[in-house]
Amino acid sequence: MLDLDLSAQIASIRATFNDIREVVDLDGLRAEIADLSAQAGVPDLWDDTEKAQEITSALSHRQSELARIVAIEQQLDDLEVLIELANAEGDEDSAAEARTELADLQKQIGNLEVQTLLNGEYDPLPAVVTIRAGAGGVDAADFADMLFRMYLRWAEQHKYKATVLDTSYAEEAGIKSATFEIDAPYAFGTLSVEAGTHRLVRMSPFNSAGKRQTSFAAVEVVPLMAETEEVDIPDNDIRVDVFRSSGPGGQSVNTTDSAVRITHLPTGIVVSCQNEKSQIQNRAAAMRVLKSRLLLVQREQENAKKKELAGNITASWGDQMRSYVLAPYQMVKDLRTDFEVNNPQNVFDGDLDGFIAAGIRWRKQPVDS
Repeated sequence: MLDLDLSAQIASIRATFNDIREVVDLDGLRAEIADLSAQAGVPDLWDDTEKAQEITSALSHRQSELARIVAIEQQLDDLEVLIELANAEGDEDSAAEARTELADLQKQIGNLEVQTLLNGEYDPLPAVVTIRAGAGGVDAADFADMLFRMYLRWAEQHKYKATVLDTSYAEEAGIKSATFEIDAPYAFGTLSVEAGTHRLVRMSPFNSAGKRQTSFAAVEVVPLMAETEEVDIPDNDIRVDVFRSSGPGGQSVNTTDSAVRITHLPTGIVVSCQNEKSQIQNRAAAMRVLKSRLLLVQREQENAKKKELAGNITASWGDQMRSYVLAPYQMVKDLRTDFEVNNPQNVFDGDLDGFIAAGIRWRKQPVDS
């Protein structure tokens, strides 16, 4: 007979889970789902396509959030039964499975606990992420492409919907920039800690002398605002250019001028979209991203003014927030939180949860007076 005792660990994660349940307010969440379901069931719902999409998207997000919590609770109950069976039957395989399940639950509840810290106004919204190559020539373009793949892999691992809106390819290798949307609950709050300048140090594959090269890429994360949060953009404040979508090396992948680039003249913000098949669809998608960026700019300006009036201006995060070192040693380190790992390949394959969790907790720390 086995004596597998995981009671202390289970009691600890149950206590954390119960705290999370209180913060999430399951009764309120169920009531919201019921209300959204009623709205989604209205016969003429799709007469207004934009409103219908807003309602169904919100319903899907809330249902996903509830399902995740219910599934974890069921998994906890199942784990306790599994431990009882393992002890009663002296089954080493069941004991090993129980330990694996416990580790998985600890990770899931840890991630869920981090999500409860995401209480900003825009944190629950989808995210629009833009990656731009910085200093470093071809290596920077290649690094930007590596980050692009990294975030898409992260989304794939979490089963989050990722839609590429625009990709500008570099001539020799990699990308100049890429913009994509992550449509998932709390996508903006989660990914907002990834914003900043990322640095790569490696032996350059593009340098015939094999010298070590440092390159940079910038990551921008903005919330994708709901259609109801309108921003008035006069027609004379924007310039709209149309062009043909292109692939790697500049090759044309579209025979019509369906891609759209919108420039907001007062701020210089430029948004491109070439993912959709028609020019009208691309223009609508680009305008939505532009409005989201302008709303965020307005909010940042308001916050800056409030801090100035209050006389309490805190330091920004700084330009460089994370280093990826491939030579002479292997390490990825976040310079704000000091969180680091020694397997860069796993990180580039989308293993970002540790960095994101550390970033969210770091951001919530009180600022020293």
